[in-house]
Amino acid sequence: MPNTTSAPLPRQVADSYVDAYVRLDPITGTFLGIAECARRLPDYSPAGERAVADLARATLAALTEAERRPGADSADERRCARLLRERLTARLAVHEADEHLRAVSNMESPLHSVREVFALMPTETAEDWSAITDRLHAVPAALEGYRASLAEGLEKKLPAGPRQVATVLVQLGEWIGTGNGWFGDFTAQGPQELRAGLDAGAAAARGALVALRDWLRDVYAPAVEGAPDVVGRERYALWSRYWNGTDLDLREAYAYGWSEYHRLIGEMRTEAEKILPGAATPWEALAHLDVHGEHIEGVEEVRVWLQKLMDDSIEALDGTHFELAERVKRVESHIAPAGGAAAPYYTEPSEDFSRPGRTWLPTMGQTRFPVYDLVSTWYHEGVPGHHLQLAQWMHVADRLSRYQAGVGIVSANCEGWALYAERLMDELGFLTDPERRLGYLDAQMMRATRVIIDIGMHLELEIPAHSPFHPGERWTPELAQEFFGLHSGRPADYVESELVRYLGMPAQAIGYKLGERAWLAGREAARAAHGDAFDAKAWHMAALSLGSLGLDDLVAELSAL
Repeated sequence: MPNTTSAPLPRQVADSYVDAYVRLDPITGTFLGIAECARRLPDYSPAGERAVADLARATLAALTEAERRPGADSADERRCARLLRERLTARLAVHEADEHLRAVSNMESPLHSVREVFALMPTETAEDWSAITDRLHAVPAALEGYRASLAEGLEKKLPAGPRQVATVLVQLGEWIGTGNGWFGDFTAQGPQELRAGLDAGAAAARGALVALRDWLRDVYAPAVEGAPDVVGRERYALWSRYWNGTDLDLREAYAYGWSEYHRLIGEMRTEAEKILPGAATPWEALAHLDVHGEHIEGVEEVRVWLQKLMDDSIEALDGTHFELAERVKRVESHIAPAGGAAAPYYTEPSEDFSRPGRTWLPTMGQTRFPVYDLVSTWYHEGVPGHHLQLAQWMHVADRLSRYQAGVGIVSANCEGWALYAERLMDELGFLTDPERRLGYLDAQMMRATRVIIDIGMHLELEIPAHSPFHPGERWTPELAQEFFGLHSGRPADYVESELVRYLGMPAQAIGYKLGERAWLAGREAARAAHGDAFDAKAWHMAALSLGSLGLDDLVAELSAL
């Protein structure tokens, strides 16, 4: 009779997958804080991508066996098993469609991962810098593997969109620079005893950027000229599953985006009237605030201000609306490296919290920062948004699995929570100032607009008759950019960066609003079930301790808390 007592259960299969995956993707290992990964970079060639897919297939087979074991039917095991199966299946679908052979984006690509990982590496000791030196020397091979994948995509007639390519060429120009470039500037702070190796590594990395830029400019860009920037219904459905963890009814989601648009425009007009009576549109009032509203002068000054905003939020929320562990309370404000996309972002803490969670502000060359545009955004990126969720997942990883806490992340779950967190701060009375509340509503409108234009342009849907903008016409990227610009308080370069992001990451941007809707539905169901006994603080902490979930499971799990 076989011995099943030592056979793995789903959570063990998930964590074995993490161990094997970080050997193939050391960048993910660095995000988790695994020191052994620090000297290497992934193989982004077609062979390297096949190895990742083979691991997913083998893990799914092992999961099928694990689900038959005694104990596999517990709630914790079933939750992990559902996530692992859904995530790996979605990832394999994207791989089998050869999407990795045209992975060009202004924000999410192997190229961006290679550069961004250096900003997360520790730099306190000579050993840290030794690891950085080795990883710098690995950049040429990693980018050559990426180039080989794109070249195979050309051979298979699988082009990336021309807008993404043009934008990435501009980014590469900024990273290469005219002097030492981004890598040279980064390594300038390293110790003198390692100077020769660091300089050689930075030069090798910069040379790899130059080689990739030249190939993209001279070979790839001419080859994809005239290719569509939009992905069409079939590819969009693949990416929608990948980013959202569910097979969405895309026409229903498109209609929901419009319903939110009409709801929000009324609220925005009310707040705009308090700021600039008689304003023709809410964005006229926001333009007024750009000049006359509360603002922060200076890049370092805004970094310090954002740090204080997060620290003050933790102090106000802990013990009243959340119950936070000490290590979860630590979060750092940073200025993003130049040359990236315009949107602020967050990076989660390492597994041992030696690297804390961090928020990142791209300045886009600005030195003056209106407050209305920052407060709600940092409730989203920092506290109580991304930081509280992702840091709490790491805090309870021993009760979940490492996969649920740090690798199997569903974008719509996280972005939905962060947008819900903005709304929660409004509900709790943190956004009573008209400037800040109009900024919050503008951020909400941006997420509703994303649903409309992201689905609309990729599926080439008709603009409805109730739209104040080009009713009856079919969406195009050009109309989407115009519509977004008319309904955003953000500058033109931000709008352009966002549109290129949506084209290069189809269906990711819709997860904010649709994820928020899932979080709200789960909370309302739990409140209805408990009645007057509903404890919002307890519900929030239980919800934040579930680990990653696809939208298929999120509402059901939240409703049952």
